Amino acid sequence: MNTTQQENAVLFADVSGSTRLYEVLGDARAFAAIDRCLSVLRSLTLAHAGRVVKTIGDEVMVVFPDPVSAAQAACEMQMVVSAKPPIDGIHVFIRIGFHYGPVLENDGDIFGDTVNIAARMAEIAQAQQIITTGATVALFPPIMRTGTRTLNSLSIKGKADEIEVREVIWHESEDLTMMVGNTYTSQNSEPLLQLTHLGEEFIVDATHPSITIGRDETANIATKNRSASRMHAKIERRRDKFILVDLSSNGTYVTIKGESEIQLRREEMVLRESGTISLGHPYKKNPSEFIAFSIRNDL
Repeated sequence: MNTTQQENAVLFADVSGSTRLYEVLGDARAFAAIDRCLSVLRSLTLAHAGRVVKTIGDEVMVVFPDPVSAAQAACEMQMVVSAKPPIDGIHVFIRIGFHYGPVLENDGDIFGDTVNIAARMAEIAQAQQIITTGATVALFPPIMRTGTRTLNSLSIKGKADEIEVREVIWHESEDLTMMVGNTYTSQNSEPLLQLTHLGEEFIVDATHPSITIGRDETANIATKNRSASRMHAKIERRRDKFILVDLSSNGTYVTIKGESEIQLRREEMVLRESGTISLGHPYKKNPSEFIAFSIRNDL
C-alpha cells in the first residue's frame, strides 16, 4: 500500500438538477448532455494544472496544486457551462465546492478531512454557485479575496470548530464584482483591448481573442527585456472581459489608471479601463519599456 500525503485543493463539480434532465430529455439525450458537460469540466481542470481523480455519475472530483488554480478553474467552469444554450428549454447548470488542505493519496485516489469538507461545500452550493471555506479564501491574493463573500458558519461532523462558508463570485451583478476584477462595457457594444508597445499597436477582440507576450520570437508582442520570460504572459478575451495571465518567473506588474501597481505571480486578473503592464520588474524601475493598454467599446 503506497500512501503519500500532500496539500491540494480538492474540488467537486456536479450537474445540478440532472434528474429533471432525464425526465424531460429522456435517458439518451440527458446522458449525452451531462457527458458533454463533464467533458468540459475535465478539460478545464487540465487547462488549470489540475488532475481528474474520478467521475461519479454526474459529478467530477478533481485536485489542484493550490487554491488559486482551483478558484480560477471553478470560475471558468461556471462561465463556460452557463454560456451553453438550453436544450429544449432546459439549461444545464453546475454547482461547485472546494477546499484546500492536506490529503492522503493512494493508487490515484485521495482521502481525508479536506476531501470531506470539499464535498460538504459542494452539497451546500446551488446551481451556478461556487462555495469554499474561509480558510481557503485566506490563501487567496488580496485582489481575489475581494471577490468573495461570507455566507454563514457551519458545523461539520468530526470538527470541533465551525467552518466559515464563503461564496466565490464569478459573475457580475449590481452589488458584486467578479472575483478578479470588473470591466465596463456599454450596452449593445463590442469591447476591444488596444495594446501599445514601443509605438506598435495590437488589438484583442472577438476576431483576435488572445495575444502572447515574451522574449520568444514567436510571441505576438516580442520584447528584449531581460527581466521577461521567454513566454511571459498572455491576454485572453473571455466573453466581454480581457484576462491577463502571468506565466513568468519574475512576475508581471500591472497599474490600472489611478490605482496602485499590482504584482501578479502565476496569477490572473481582469484588465479594466486603461493602464500599463511591465514585465519582470515594477514600472518605475524601467519606464522606457512597457505595454500600455486601453479598453474601448466599439459599436
